[in-house]
Amino acid sequence: METYLKLLENNKQWAKEKLETKPEFFTRLSKTQNPEFMWIGCCDSRVPANQIIGLLPGEIFVHRNVANIVSHGDLNCLSALQYAVDVLQVRHIIVCGHYSCGGVTAVDQNIRSGIVDNWLRHIHDIKREHAEELKGLENEARVNRLCELNVLAQVRNVCETTILRDAWAQGQAVAVHGWIYRLSDGILHELSPVQRGPKI
Repeated sequence: METYLKLLENNKQWAKEKLETKPEFFTRLSKTQNPEFMWIGCCDSRVPANQIIGLLPGEIFVHRNVANIVSHGDLNCLSALQYAVDVLQVRHIIVCGHYSCGGVTAVDQNIRSGIVDNWLRHIHDIKREHAEELKGLENEARVNRLCELNVLAQVRNVCETTILRDAWAQGQAVAVHGWIYRLSDGILHELSPVQRGPKI
């Protein structure tokens, strides 16, 4: 059997098990989505949002890209964010990075990879901004600190979007969180205070 066909078999088994334990699962899921959370994370295959926080399909709205970047010019991310805030009325937006991120490592080590280098320019800016702090760190510690600084920068970027500023101005209760995931033990860590409105 070709490898990809195994995925279709896995899906059938998963659907069967869901129906056995919760016969109404797919009927309920197909009618509406009403998640309380939005996840903006890295597209790294080792960081599956639903699984690492124990949520089922329909419980979290997910946007992923290389190195969990929130760029004010990225209409894909901004469209997902606006839909989550304005339509789904999510109450929490989680920006989640992870240690040993390949995109961040490429920036730290000045590795060229092709078109993604243009996308990673955002992290080069963060590296330059924090050059003094980073130069005192050794290899893995430096990459991991840059991973943390990237999450903090993306939290700021979310908070500075017109989407969040408008929602907060209208009194909408939506909080922004900055988390990081450690691949070596599967544990999430909070990096920033919860942002519940624009900083004064």
